[in-house]
Parts: sequence; C-alpha cells; structure tokens
Amino acid sequence: MGSEGPTGDAAAPLAERLRSQGLRLTAQRQRVLAAVEALEHATPEAIGARLREEAGPDGSAPDSSTVYRNLELLERLGLVWHTHLGKGAPIYHASEHPHLHVVCASCGGIAQVAPDLLDSAAERLAAELGFTVDVGHVALSGTCAACRERARSENP
Repeated sequence: MGSEGPTGDAAAPLAERLRSQGLRLTAQRQRVLAAVEALEHATPEAIGARLREEAGPDGSAPDSSTVYRNLELLERLGLVWHTHLGKGAPIYHASEHPHLHVVCASCGGIAQVAPDLLDSAAERLAAELGFTVDVGHVALSGTCAACRERARSENP
C-alpha cells in the first residue's frame, strides 16, 4: 500500500485521470488520496484528522466538506472505494484491487478477502433474482478467531 502517497511520478496516474475529466491535480486531492493510502481503511473523519495532524501549526488542512468532496471525486475516478462496515460512517480504501471486508463485531478488526469467495452466492443471486453483487461494497460481519478463542477461554 505504501504511505508515501501520490507524489512525484506516483501522482501521474491521478493527474492523468483528473485531466481526462477536465479537472486539476490539487494539493488537497493529492493529500486526501495519500491519507487514504496510508490509513488503508479509514472514515472521512479519520482522514481529516490525519490531514490536520500533518498540517501542523500552519493550519493548511482541508475542512471536512473538502475531504468529503475529494473522496467522492476520487471514488468517481476509480482511485478509492468506500464500504459500509455496519453502523456509522463508511470507510475508504485505495482501489488497487477489489476485495471483500470481514469485520469482527467484537474487536472491530477488519480483514480483506478475495471477492471470489462469494462467487457461488453471487451466481445464485444473479440466477434467482437477476441481482448483481457489487463486491467492492460488501462487508461481512461476524467474530474473528481470536475473539472466539478468548470467549471460549473466559467461559469454559
């Protein structure tokens, strides 16, 4: 994933996609994308907080509406995806590859799994309902192995 963000040559794909839409590559867009990449799975609030931390005393961090607008734009360009992991704000992550999210309801841990894990369910939904699953937005909730083991040891 890399935490260096879209600087130098790495900014070229972002700049190219923006130009193709008649848009400019701004410092704010670069910073929002870099924060998403560095945090891996983060809410818009966490992304804004990181940008405020990075801004330091000069206060050059974007406000929350700017963060949201840039996240929406970056998603339209296919550079980030958002997923709803349950209640609350969506999380954003870089879109280098599609994946499903599995979320532990006990500890809040997030793991990524290959989207083909749901192939048979997606095929069945398509056949029976004509429904197409958007795997980039799928999050499965359950309990991770560590939390199940902890619960077993606490309740023998």
